[in-house]
Order: sequence, then structure tokens, then C-alpha cells
Amino acid sequence: MEQIWAPWRMVYIGGDHGGDKCVFCEKVQSAEDEKNLILLRGDKTFVILNLYPYNNGHLLVIPKRHVGDIEELAVEEMTELFQMTRKMVRVLRSYNPQGFNVGINMGRAAGAGIPGHFHIHVVPRWVGDTNFMPVFGDVRVISESLEGTYKKLKEALAALEAQE
Repeated sequence: MEQIWAPWRMVYIGGDHGGDKCVFCEKVQSAEDEKNLILLRGDKTFVILNLYPYNNGHLLVIPKRHVGDIEELAVEEMTELFQMTRKMVRVLRSYNPQGFNVGINMGRAAGAGIPGHFHIHVVPRWVGDTNFMPVFGDVRVISESLEGTYKKLKEALAALEAQE
């Protein structure tokens, strides 16, 4: 049998996923954007790469304010969330995806990994990007490092902002 190594998953497996601290709030309060994989900051929101992506380029658009439900968002936050989501779809087009999943999981029962802090997932998709691995091996194969993805998306973001 062939083995697939994913040692970075130990951070997640062995990590503290409970407690009082919100990982999104901690990251946005830090000034270390590259270390925290923060791609972009707005007035009310920020964009971060997903540490446990479904595909290369899977990112999250998050309000800076700690709110857990769409009903708690202010109009200004909702507006900026969708402006940032649209902008990041444009940036992710540099990966030449054939489609996108843009979604919100509210509550643990709906699949929210961090249910206490609202966020939008943006996942680039390609025809045939799923295979037997998640079904039989409970494993996803991501072909690019988070650091490599971060660098590429920062470059694509800079190019887009230079055009605007």
C-alpha cells in the first residue's frame, strides 16, 4: 500500500479546538499577515487562506468583528464581505479554475468548523478535482503548499490592485 504524508495535519489533530479564544480574532489582531496567511485587510473585513483547504486557493472572507450569525452583521460589514468575496474570486481566477464554490456554514450542524465567527468560504474548482481519496482514505490531496499559494495570490492581488 502506498502512503501519503501530510505532517502539517498534526497541528489540527493535536490542537485545542475549544476554549475561549477565537482563532480568527487572534489572527486579525496580529500584525504578522504572512505568518497568519492574511491576504487582504479591509475596514470591516479580512481575507485569509484556509489552513485546511478543500482545494488550492481555498480562502475565507471574515468580518473583523466577532459575530457568529448573518443576522448580527451590520449593513457595512455585509457590503464589504461581498465586495471582498467578489474581489477574491477575481484574484483566484489566476489559478484558471473552471468554477467556484462560495458558501456559508452557520452552526456546527451545518458544517461550520468555527461556528462562533461568521465567514464566507471561496473555493476554486476544476472538473475532476475530486477523486477516491476523500471517500476511501478520508484524505484530501492538496498539490501546493499554503506558503506557495499565499505568494501566488499576493502577486495576483497586487496585479489586480494595480489595474484598479
